[in-house]
Amino acid sequence: MMKKKTIMAMPAACFWGVVSVCVLGIIIGSFCDFNINQTLANKTDIGSFFATYGSYFSYCLYPAAGACLFAGLKAKGDRYKPLAWVLMVVGYYLAVYYSNSYNGKAVRALFGYTAGESSPWLSVLSWLFWVVLYAWVPFVVVKLVDKKNPDMLIAVGAAILVAGICADNVNLWLKQVGSRPRYKYLITLDDPMSQFRNWWEMSPNFAGSNDSFKSWPSGNMTIACMMFSLPMLTNVFKKKSTVLNIIAFVLAAAFVVLYGYNRIHMTNHFLSDVCFGTLITYLIFSVISWAFIRSAEKKLK
Repeated sequence: MMKKKTIMAMPAACFWGVVSVCVLGIIIGSFCDFNINQTLANKTDIGSFFATYGSYFSYCLYPAAGACLFAGLKAKGDRYKPLAWVLMVVGYYLAVYYSNSYNGKAVRALFGYTAGESSPWLSVLSWLFWVVLYAWVPFVVVKLVDKKNPDMLIAVGAAILVAGICADNVNLWLKQVGSRPRYKYLITLDDPMSQFRNWWEMSPNFAGSNDSFKSWPSGNMTIACMMFSLPMLTNVFKKKSTVLNIIAFVLAAAFVVLYGYNRIHMTNHFLSDVCFGTLITYLIFSVISWAFIRSAEKKLK
């Protein structure tokens, strides 16, 4: 019996479903971006809270990936132990680094830190906040994963780490290529439409370091879209099942939709920004995970 083709541990139909929704959103946004934001944009406290801490769930996948690499390499023998520890620390570090880089300002404010005025130890304390927040992930994942197939564990862990780093850097580059004004910047102008640009009306390198011109594509959706790799993680659990993978995919899809709405609601992005950010990241994760997992599957034959 021929094995059904899967992409990130889900049937190909799920892949095409995500791609189709993203393409549809891009088409609609191409005609209605500004009008959609006029209707939905409205900053709220709960929206701000989710914008700051919602990425935590996605970033948990970095230490989880490190834990997969740790468990897989450790199962291969003592000679791989040093590498196993290093890669687990790398996965853990990436979660802390990205969280502190993108959302550290809000956490530092939470601890009462003011640059140039407060004690430097408050800044250190705010950084340790992220360290503690991710501490449980590697311990739990190492307990849950099936160590009988170390090659697959290594493939899944490596795919998440490589795809995550790759997607983040591609997104940063594209933001410079597009240099599209954000909606939150446009509404500060007397005539917002005077500087509104559709996603295809690009001004390469105009953005520079000015965040007001980094609307396309959405970087936060690059973060949120990492959740689509969750079924790959559940697929290497000891008690893996098709049902568990489906639940993981549905949760990931719901999270991505909520996150996308939040980016529009909080005046940060347009619909086409959100859909492009999701589509680009999803394709990167799909291709990279396919390459790693295919290699691991060939070793099993």
